[in-house]
Amino acid sequence: MPHLYKKQNQGRTYWYLRETVREGRKVRVKWQKYLGTPETILAKLQQAEDDRVPLRMRTEEFGSVFIANELEKVLDTVGIVDAIVPGNSREKGPSVGEYFFYAWVNRLIEPKSKNSIGAWFSRTAIDTLRSVQTSYLDSKRYWDKWNRVSAEQTEAIGKAFFQRIRERYKLNPECVLFDTTNYYSYLASDTESELFERGHNKAGKHHLKQVGLALLVDRSSRLPLFYREYSGNEHDSQVFNRVIDEMFGVLCGFNTTKQRLTVVFDKGMNSEDNVAFIDDHTRIHFVTTYSTYFAEDLAATEVKQFSPLAIRHNEALIESGNTADCILGYRTTRELWGKERSVVVTFNPRTQRKKRYRLEEKLETLRQALLVFRKNYREQRPHWRHFETIVQRYHRLCEQLHVGAQYYKLEQSSDGTDLSFRKDAYQVGKAIALFGKNIIVTDNTDWTTDDIVQASLDRWVVEKVFRDSKSSHHISTHPMFHWTDSKIRCHLLTCVIALTMRRLLELQVEPVLGTVSAEKVIEELRALRSVLIWHPGKKRPRQQLEEPTQLQNDVLKAFGYGVDDSWVLHQIGT
Repeated sequence: MPHLYKKQNQGRTYWYLRETVREGRKVRVKWQKYLGTPETILAKLQQAEDDRVPLRMRTEEFGSVFIANELEKVLDTVGIVDAIVPGNSREKGPSVGEYFFYAWVNRLIEPKSKNSIGAWFSRTAIDTLRSVQTSYLDSKRYWDKWNRVSAEQTEAIGKAFFQRIRERYKLNPECVLFDTTNYYSYLASDTESELFERGHNKAGKHHLKQVGLALLVDRSSRLPLFYREYSGNEHDSQVFNRVIDEMFGVLCGFNTTKQRLTVVFDKGMNSEDNVAFIDDHTRIHFVTTYSTYFAEDLAATEVKQFSPLAIRHNEALIESGNTADCILGYRTTRELWGKERSVVVTFNPRTQRKKRYRLEEKLETLRQALLVFRKNYREQRPHWRHFETIVQRYHRLCEQLHVGAQYYKLEQSSDGTDLSFRKDAYQVGKAIALFGKNIIVTDNTDWTTDDIVQASLDRWVVEKVFRDSKSSHHISTHPMFHWTDSKIRCHLLTCVIALTMRRLLELQVEPVLGTVSAEKVIEELRALRSVLIWHPGKKRPRQQLEEPTQLQNDVLKAFGYGVDDSWVLHQIGT
């Protein structure tokens, strides 16, 4: 067994740890390790004792900022911005590009105000990944930096960023999705702004000023390709008409040899001028929806003429055994906007049931109210004595319930002493016949019916991007607390970059994890913390990671990293 062995040499003592074995009558040294003199052994023991009792420790959020920094290495947003908005020799602290970088990283992980962003970063391990003094990340310096960025420079940064995306990921889209949304602000009414105006707000806050955002997304990769901010009082069709030339310039620049590019948009943008512009571009085609109220004869087509569609939605329903809710389709042609178009009418039984139930519920509410109206009129109660007043109250009630007033007919007796009402069965039946129906129009006449419907349904991709942009946990584009147009443009740009990085994160981990949401990855990586340990006599702390979970390990593996047995991050293969 191992034992201590002492040697004497010129009056000094040296200690060894060794093991011997007996071979016959002789003893042979099996192995031997030098330990040192008594003094060196004591020093090593004291050092080991010091290492076990550190002076202090601190944990920091590591995983989330690490993957954001890895995405930055690929796209270099700092370099893009600094090439367009160069600094000057008297500048101190981070460059304009770095301020954009820290802004989109914070939006990606946990949105904070510019006044709180420095304190948030001080609780992360960002200073171990990049050289930064978090005290520089305050609202005043952000405003000073972003005030220097003009509208033309913001636009140039966006174009350069998406150009980098196209080059890095070799995008070659055949079908793109276009849509618009708006974001409200608590900006004071007397604050001048070209972007913030009052209009129809999609969050229902019509009394607040808002700014609009138009976004173009690749259907295949689900990556944003183009964006443009616009004034909050512009209609969708006007915005589409204004940016369509620039947007198609981006599309045509992808691949000059490609014969066909299709843009998908909703009925709010299909004005005659917009469709005519598309018709003039031989390489650009469209898929759009059309209001059932402008083609009631098509929408009223009997369901027996519809047939099941081979689309992803139906495949999932069939797999679950719910074939009754499959979407059906009916295809025909019609002259629209001056040309013959392929038209597909779809029917969704589930949507029809929901809308019919809601209508019946509202009609019953109206009936109960009309019974009270009639009773009050017959008793000639104050404020209920005039038939015109009853009709006005009925119309106001319909507006409150968001239902048309045509479903009940109110009549006054010839002598004016009685009030009656009846349900208009024709109007109710006419409305029910349109429920669940949707009209899709395209100039891709050679596409199959299934392909046309699937392309239209895939508008959920860009709609999801907008929902993500309004999440309070990540991105959180609104409410905006910026009060100048330059800062609004910079804020929207950082949010669009953060949205793009979310999707790039999903694509990065997909080969290892399969389909997983960016939210899940970010929240999981936020729980991966680093530990800084200060030992006596050491100038710099030692950094280690907490023990990662399997999902955290897989995400790090997707980025080419792993955690060794001593809890230190290292590149795989090094």
